[in-house]
Amino acid sequence: MSFILRCTNCEYKAPYHPMESDCPKCGSQWREAEYDLDTIAKTLPQELPKRPFDLWRYHELLPVDSPNIELSMGEGGTPLIKANNLGLMLGCPNIFIKDERQGPTSSFKDRQAAVSMAALKEHGITEMVVASTGNVAIAYSAYAARAGIKLWAFVTSLVPAIKMREIALYGSQLIKVTETYDLVKKASAKFASQRNLYRNMGARSIPSIESMKTISYEIAEQLTLLLGSNEIKKEEIPHWEVPDFYIQAVSGGMGPIGVDKGFSELKKMGFTDKRPAIIGVQASGCAPMVNSWKKGLEVAEPVTNPRTYIETLATGDPGHTYKILKKLVDETGGAFESVTDEETFRAMHVLAKMEGISAEPAAAVAFAGLFKLVRAGIIKSEDTVVVNCTGHTVPPEKFVLGDNWAHNVELPKEAEASEKTPEEGILAALSHVVPERFSRVVIVDDTTEVRLLIRRILQSQGDFHLFEAKDGKEALRVIRRENPDLIILDLMMPELDGFGVLDELKADAKTANIPVIVSTAKILTRKEKNRLKGQIQALLQKGDFMSDEFLNEVHTIIS
Repeated sequence: MSFILRCTNCEYKAPYHPMESDCPKCGSQWREAEYDLDTIAKTLPQELPKRPFDLWRYHELLPVDSPNIELSMGEGGTPLIKANNLGLMLGCPNIFIKDERQGPTSSFKDRQAAVSMAALKEHGITEMVVASTGNVAIAYSAYAARAGIKLWAFVTSLVPAIKMREIALYGSQLIKVTETYDLVKKASAKFASQRNLYRNMGARSIPSIESMKTISYEIAEQLTLLLGSNEIKKEEIPHWEVPDFYIQAVSGGMGPIGVDKGFSELKKMGFTDKRPAIIGVQASGCAPMVNSWKKGLEVAEPVTNPRTYIETLATGDPGHTYKILKKLVDETGGAFESVTDEETFRAMHVLAKMEGISAEPAAAVAFAGLFKLVRAGIIKSEDTVVVNCTGHTVPPEKFVLGDNWAHNVELPKEAEASEKTPEEGILAALSHVVPERFSRVVIVDDTTEVRLLIRRILQSQGDFHLFEAKDGKEALRVIRRENPDLIILDLMMPELDGFGVLDELKADAKTANIPVIVSTAKILTRKEKNRLKGQIQALLQKGDFMSDEFLNEVHTIIS
């Protein structure tokens, strides 16, 4: 066996077997896998160029002696996407998204299921129990079906029906419990104990923690290439890049613990020189880790009555996991943060409309946390940030989309359509899709990317009729022609700058009263600020476009 288990309580070391969850010496269930990192550091760099970019690329660092490739469904190897639009919006150019939606069952839990099933298969185990709020049960069900392992899936009744149907589709025995997730876990534990079945225990399950390390390894390799650092050379120990911050939504906390273990191992092997600051984000309606950390508590205060729509994160009692996660958060200079459901749903909209990524609410919690931390100045413009997009959204609930999310169109009947060309009939019908009146906004900036950014932000907030101008002279032509309700104006432009545009607007009775929001990257002098007094509605620095101030100003003026 190429690894050994070390008890984190008494340091006793013993071989691994899935059915032996307790330390033989002290009975603790908190143990971790240790590998011969010195040897692996010498051999792995030569092997990596020969291997596909997937989870099993790093099999020497996983608790499976002989990986069964026939069980694999292409898990791992998910993209690391640079979020150019979010970066421009937040004033942080190096924001990356680890897109775990692209696993076989569309969540990062595929890694956990793949390694766990491989370990169970290797030890001849044919039946197991899992408690889940959705994604874990789906991933385990898929891999259990492939491995020929019978799965008992205990889920809370709050799990969306569409996810329950998928679990059942794979042939798992679905047990729906009308209780909180914490009580569901207790019921599954009792069931497994009575039948002497293997049970997934989250952060206490060796394959679960070890599987999450592969996220770290992939990020380090991918970030090295994306940031233009040195390529891996066969004869040398590589130097890989590590982000300054790693952000993930947390429920039980297993994911970030595994990710940090991966970064720690990379540092021990000499592949990297640091660990990223770990940021755990929770829904404010069930945030025992956040609340306890901010109080400086060593033991988490449970939340007995979760109040959040994001049921997949509703773990009210994280138990000992909080102590482990708190330790690594403090060691790395990280933080815990909470966000409201409303902030989360807004982040879902922004992420989809600006980056083309449809994330489930539990994943969007991490992005809402990102926005909050940037505003608070904890994450700075020069920082490199990786956010884990942990899963793809199921069909969104109505409360996520709100009202008026679709427009109804009645196409002309065949008899009516025969009197016109088909195109005319359809165009006539579609003409009724748009509201009779638009909130008309002119965006003036000499940078194409900034105009596009502001356009996308406004489109994500409502139905605006948007016009653009790339310089001051064109802006005056567009404004006089379109008679907008609002102007968003850059100050620093060639030829006629924003100050000149304002002077021209105020000199014309037809345009003098149009509200203006000035956006600028320039630090204004006192004289320049005085010049703007009485002429504009608001002054915002570029990079603050995601702030509540910007959106509130727009809505106040337009409403």
